[in-house]
Amino acid sequence: MKSLADKPASRAGRGPRRVTLRTIAEATGLSLSTVSLSLRGGTTLRQETRDRVAEAARRLGYVPDRAGVRLRTGKTNVIALVLDGSEDSIDFARQMIQGIGQAIRGTRYHLTVIPEFERNQSTDTIRYILDNRTADGVIITHTGPRDRRVQMLVDADFPFVSHGRTEFYTPHAYHDFHVETFMERAVERLASRGCRKILLAVGDDSTTNHHNIVTAYHRAAARAGVAVDILDTRRDGTHYRSNAEMRAEGVALSRLPERPDGIICTSEMYSIALISGLQEGGLRLGRDVQVLYKQTSDIVPTLFPQVDSMREDVFAAGEELTSLLLRRIAGEPVENLQTLAEPVIYWRCDNPVGG
Repeated sequence: MKSLADKPASRAGRGPRRVTLRTIAEATGLSLSTVSLSLRGGTTLRQETRDRVAEAARRLGYVPDRAGVRLRTGKTNVIALVLDGSEDSIDFARQMIQGIGQAIRGTRYHLTVIPEFERNQSTDTIRYILDNRTADGVIITHTGPRDRRVQMLVDADFPFVSHGRTEFYTPHAYHDFHVETFMERAVERLASRGCRKILLAVGDDSTTNHHNIVTAYHRAAARAGVAVDILDTRRDGTHYRSNAEMRAEGVALSRLPERPDGIICTSEMYSIALISGLQEGGLRLGRDVQVLYKQTSDIVPTLFPQVDSMREDVFAAGEELTSLLLRRIAGEPVENLQTLAEPVIYWRCDNPVGG
């Protein structure tokens, strides 16, 4: 029997052969240049060819040499998601990441997720990305009206897209939920069900989204001729109310002599807490009080199947944000990369207030 020392030096002590572009070319019968172009996201190739290459790369376990790619091209083949960790919509992060993952499937890009638990630290994250070029493009969430992260990225002329709009005069790529339509339809729906005093429970007031919601709320209420009020979700001007505190607010609302007969809630977590409190206070949903909320998961309709909602498809938002970012990286003008997602309506309640 031969020992390892008797085997050819080229094979002794070595693991499996590294999968290269040539390996994929041999497996698919395609040229080396076609395989290379496909893995770089070449849009001139047929989708069938791109899928064929992507499947072979996945099956063979191909891993691109990122260091080599960056050395040759200056590209990292990475997109970074700066994800706000304070989000109170259920399942937001998972759906967003899955949507982005679906969009980059079969491309050369990989995803890096950077959670932000304190929004004022986000500028440090963006500065690190810009200084070290750790990504080819950035997706940011929960933008403010004069978001410093956006300003930094615009000033650096660095490819990015935001999930949310801003108030900058300089245009930038964004995708956003059309909250103006959401609010108009919500007020119209509650007014049509007999509501005459509508309360808005809205979250983070530091975002552009908050400003857009409140503005649309007042306009829609004025057109419908209903009284309005806004529930302050801050406990002491600084900290937001916990879910337990929001439940207590629901109980307190149920006991008011002039309580609202309609409630619009922009957060699923707050919706659950408020509804629980309203029911604890003895109110019947759809009869004593109407509730309508912004939906981002299937949790709330499972718990309260009689409550109206309008849904933001967060998975689709992740796909759209990625598509916009890749087009921006490719050099497309930002004016072409600004989109809004219309709410998907789920009217479930058939009873007017007092019915």
